[in-house]
Amino acid sequence: MKISGVDIRPGNIIEYEGGIWKVAKIQHTQPGKGGAYMQVEMKNLQDGRKTNVRFRSADTVEKVRLDTKDYQFLYEDGDMLVFMDQESYEQINLPSDLLGDARPFLQDGMQVKLELWEEKPISVELPAQIEAEIVEADAVVKGQTASSSYKPAVLDNGVRIMVPPHIESGTRIIVDVYEQSYVGKAG
Repeated sequence: MKISGVDIRPGNIIEYEGGIWKVAKIQHTQPGKGGAYMQVEMKNLQDGRKTNVRFRSADTVEKVRLDTKDYQFLYEDGDMLVFMDQESYEQINLPSDLLGDARPFLQDGMQVKLELWEEKPISVELPAQIEAEIVEADAVVKGQTASSSYKPAVLDNGVRIMVPPHIESGTRIIVDVYEQSYVGKAG
């Protein structure tokens, strides 16, 4: 589906210069002279490159529809991750760097969504929030108020996040995978 360059929005997947790109940020600019344009920051979903491109309203780009399929994470094999199709039970190996910063949050048996383009997986989407255990938390400094200050803590997957002062080692919490931030105590 073709769209105008000024109709591009964050999260869109577009075809540009023979590659598949995910739009990260946009900025609409209307200079004093000349026509308006859209400054678009995007990331190549095949090789991870990032670029900034200007699109004018006369420019058209192809908006790509990706298929999503439910998979289950089985195990890690070197630097490859093994996933199983929930319908056909077929297994697929993908490089672990496909997950980027969310990689430490992948857990055995976790349900994930794979985005496929022309039957090839190009991204893995984890659940937005997961449950994790605090294995190390700094002691509370006297005089800190619960409303304004957070303290560093380490999760069972090795990721460092900031938590409220009342959270102690051994506590199970809910973590936002993509923001890498504390959401609340696990019930």
